[in-house]
Amino acid sequence: MLKRLFVKNYILIDELDISFDKGMSVITGETGAGKSILLGALELILGQRADSGTLLHKKTKCIIEGTFQLSKDAYADFFEKNDLDFESETHIRREITPEGKSRAFINDSPVNLATLKELTQQLVDIHSQHETMLLNSGAFQLQLVDAYAKNSKYLVNYKSLFSKLKSEKQQLETLKELEAKGKADLDYFNFQLTELGEALLKNPDEQSQLEQDLEKLENAEEIKEKLFSAYQSINGGEVTLLSNLKSCASQLQSLIKFDVRYQEFYNRLNSSCVELKDIADELEDAANDINSDSQQLQIITDRLNLIYRLQQKHRVSSVQELMNIESDLAEKVTNIGSLQDKIESIEKQLIVLNKELIASADVLSANRKKAIPKIETEINKMLVEVAMSAASIKIECLDLSIEDFNSEGANQIKFLFSANKGGTHKEISKVASGGELSRLMLCIKAMMAELSDMPTVIFDEIDTGISGETAAKVGGIVKKMAENHQVIAITHLPQMAGKGHHHYFVYKTEGKDKTHTSLKLLNDSERIQEIARMLSGEQLTDAAIDNAKALIAN
Repeated sequence: MLKRLFVKNYILIDELDISFDKGMSVITGETGAGKSILLGALELILGQRADSGTLLHKKTKCIIEGTFQLSKDAYADFFEKNDLDFESETHIRREITPEGKSRAFINDSPVNLATLKELTQQLVDIHSQHETMLLNSGAFQLQLVDAYAKNSKYLVNYKSLFSKLKSEKQQLETLKELEAKGKADLDYFNFQLTELGEALLKNPDEQSQLEQDLEKLENAEEIKEKLFSAYQSINGGEVTLLSNLKSCASQLQSLIKFDVRYQEFYNRLNSSCVELKDIADELEDAANDINSDSQQLQIITDRLNLIYRLQQKHRVSSVQELMNIESDLAEKVTNIGSLQDKIESIEKQLIVLNKELIASADVLSANRKKAIPKIETEINKMLVEVAMSAASIKIECLDLSIEDFNSEGANQIKFLFSANKGGTHKEISKVASGGELSRLMLCIKAMMAELSDMPTVIFDEIDTGISGETAAKVGGIVKKMAENHQVIAITHLPQMAGKGHHHYFVYKTEGKDKTHTSLKLLNDSERIQEIARMLSGEQLTDAAIDNAKALIAN
């Protein structure tokens, strides 16, 4: 229940702090006094979009806060899910900065608009003239029937199945497209895979090793000649580098007896002779190992040409990349082969899902058809209460073929209306006037309120287009709703105003530079005066005052 509304710096409202109570509250005021402004402020804390154009003083932020009395049992899950502190008197606040930025808070914790709406749509239902046009919407009509039929949990199950079925169908379509394309590509993939497989590509470094071996074979004679020449210089004749070193070592050895220092010179030269002899032997062996093998040269050349050709064909530059392509091709060929298995699996699953969807849709449809006669009876009964005794509605429930199932089930709902007894029932949009639409919507709201836990219902001038006794009867319906819900009705009719338990008056005051909108709760005397004014205008008469008292008494 809405207990308090605080508004600061919003359009024509400088600052307003007003309390509300249970029962039926009516809000009246002269045309243009700002009743719609008050409703606009409330809609902001319900999650409506906002901008800096709503600020009265352009350099000061706008603050709108509503205090709601909540039951912990009903709302504990929401607060726990969103990690918010629960308070029995919960404060919901919106702030709009001069720059147009908006912030939302629940019990002083910042939240986004989606979270704010998730809570407030459980707290307040606003019914306006604009909403009345929803009666022409097939989707809205279906929602009404489902709400009355208590189809909520069945709809959740159906929507889940419908979504899953749609997803599986899309996946099946994708797999079939892939299979068709894959079959067209399969021969080409197999050809490429066979070609790469026959190349026996196993070593990523094979190319560099072959290129090195090829260069060595192509220059075998030069390598052999230079290796042998180096051997000859070291130890290949009578006067060589090695023989000269041995001679030096021998001379140093003969000097050791004169000075022990010469021993080290000898040792080092002698060690060099040994190392040089080893080098000469290895050079000789290396030279003897070099052979110009034309057959091996051809084998290496052919292998490299194969690798180069494959690299050019696949537009890569390494054996490793060719190996990667071979692996990818093998995976593609395997996947194409496995697509048929996946397709068959999904097709079997679709058969099961279709059966489950049909069964779920049948439950929804049965509940709707069972509820429709009761809805017709209740609404037609209430139409009598709002001075439309000759009017009636009929609700058609058409079954859809399985190909036409939608996210709401297997039915198309149509509300048909006749304003005259014995008249032909036609679509509401074609036969109902504005006043008839308003009263019909009120009857529906009243019916749904009995099934709803919505704490607060707000009516914004639902009495447009009616007057006199009809207005009194409409007011009676609204007052009856207030037995189980907090009802706030913005009205311009005295008959409606007289039904209220609490009466608020919207008025304008002229300031030095600006006009301001204010709201006050009327006492008994002020209330009589206001309803009398609504009856007779500014010149109050005794008759109007007596009539006002009678309206309040009834």
